[in-house]
Amino acid sequence: MGTVHKIIEAHGRRGALSMDIDRRVVDAAADFMADEEGGIGFLFSGWAQAALPHKRLPDDAPWQVQTERVMLLVQPGRRAVRDSAPVPIGVPYGSRARLIMLYLQTEAIRTNSREVELGKSLRSWLAKMDIAWGGKTVKDVREQAERISHCSLSFQINQGGRGALLNQHIVDTALFLDSDDGAQGSLFLEKAKLSESFFEQLKRHPVPLQEAAIRRLNASSMALDIYCWLAYRLHVLEKPCPITWLALKAQFGTGFNRLDHFRATFQQNLELAMAVYPEAKVVASPAGLTLHPSRPAVPPKLAAVR
Repeated sequence: MGTVHKIIEAHGRRGALSMDIDRRVVDAAADFMADEEGGIGFLFSGWAQAALPHKRLPDDAPWQVQTERVMLLVQPGRRAVRDSAPVPIGVPYGSRARLIMLYLQTEAIRTNSREVELGKSLRSWLAKMDIAWGGKTVKDVREQAERISHCSLSFQINQGGRGALLNQHIVDTALFLDSDDGAQGSLFLEKAKLSESFFEQLKRHPVPLQEAAIRRLNASSMALDIYCWLAYRLHVLEKPCPITWLALKAQFGTGFNRLDHFRATFQQNLELAMAVYPEAKVVASPAGLTLHPSRPAVPPKLAAVR
């Protein structure tokens, strides 16, 4: 258990706040420890190694992340316009895109089906993740749903001396209605269908996550990425694994020009991610991070039952 969790156990939330610990970290840790809803989410392991951008890119710009093991390329889609040239839509970005993707993958694993219920089911799940359904949320979710529906991606994965290239769309059918009349009930189609290749890869390589953790990180795309990465990496380690700041920047900080700016932002988000993963053993130093073998974010028996 991390230091902040031990302090909260011994002195409570107020006691931890009096010790000059970042309030966001204290609140995330305390809320996670008090969470009784449970729930397990799932993510394709490729996304735990290379993720979507944190901020909006130019609508015609592709997105690429290159790490030691994975290269991700996301190509923006285009919207057909009658009697005019197609309009680029842009790649998905930010925390809302990640939450939609988590919902699609979690439901596909839970039901063992490519077809995923949308509409009220998606809104209910977002509400469960503490996302209030209102004007700006409706706009943001619809925009990211359109971007997810149209983009194409490729994962080039190298592991154990072997390489695999996965080219695909995420879904075979759009998530939204082309002509939205503004009514919340008509924002999405009844069902979406994951592409067959993406669904097969998801079933082979799912990463289980605590929904309580996702709930506490719902507004921070980098903290979500770090949590998913730690959940994927830590429990399979057999010995400490050092990672340089340059390697971390390549994976999590593609949009940062300066290493020192990235490092400061990353460390803040690492603290948030570890606040909802008490078992995580990670040590920061001037050279980078050292990952230590840790208990899984989700107990294996619980993940198997789910």
